[in-house]
Amino acid sequence: MARCTAPSRGHRSAAAAENCPACGGRYGRYGGGGYSSYSTPSYSPSSSSGGSRSIAGGSSRSAKPRWSKSGSLVSYTLSQIQSLEPIRETVEARAAQQPDLRDVFLCHAWGDRKEAAKELHDLLVAAGVKVWFSENDLGLGVPMMRAIDKGLANSRIGLVLVTPAMLERLPQESVADKELSTLLAGNQLIPIVHNTTYEALRNVSPMLASRTGLDTSEDSMTVVAEKIAELVEI
Repeated sequence: MARCTAPSRGHRSAAAAENCPACGGRYGRYGGGGYSSYSTPSYSPSSSSGGSRSIAGGSSRSAKPRWSKSGSLVSYTLSQIQSLEPIRETVEARAAQQPDLRDVFLCHAWGDRKEAAKELHDLLVAAGVKVWFSENDLGLGVPMMRAIDKGLANSRIGLVLVTPAMLERLPQESVADKELSTLLAGNQLIPIVHNTTYEALRNVSPMLASRTGLDTSEDSMTVVAEKIAELVEI
């Protein structure tokens, strides 16, 4: 039986591995003669839409997360996949335990209810997402806080639409504060930054800004809705 040469010669290159009488042919070659013995299972690199971006001195390639369906044309950056993976795990766990929950609870500033929040809501619904939205789910005569508590309890994850109007409300004692604290405590929150920046959010709410999410300066609102729809689909 052939013996592996690794103990005496090492397998420091693809050529060394191929020349080993025991291991030859087991290892794949990669561009430029490089050699790798592991892979990352949660996503796969893609050459479609988006190219690459520089993050912390490295490259953030377009990629597909594990929850993306075959044939999907939606691409993600590696940082988006890393930040959304724990949310996907929450979606899967809550779907298994409580299959009748709505997909998302949409938290927004009152001033956005007729514009940005409604736009996002309509795009999500068109993509097949079940959304708790105050404009539709707060009935006449129903105490607001009770309705919001019920909405949070009956949704798998939460979205917070971070706009200039939301930034104005966050320092105040408001309904949004209660929603955000509940979502943050349960690790169920995706911030969606719209018409502002994470830097501006960090100045108002460092805790919320620490949760990386989606940004409409990088993806259109339509693409954001498509990514959320893929994320919550079971």
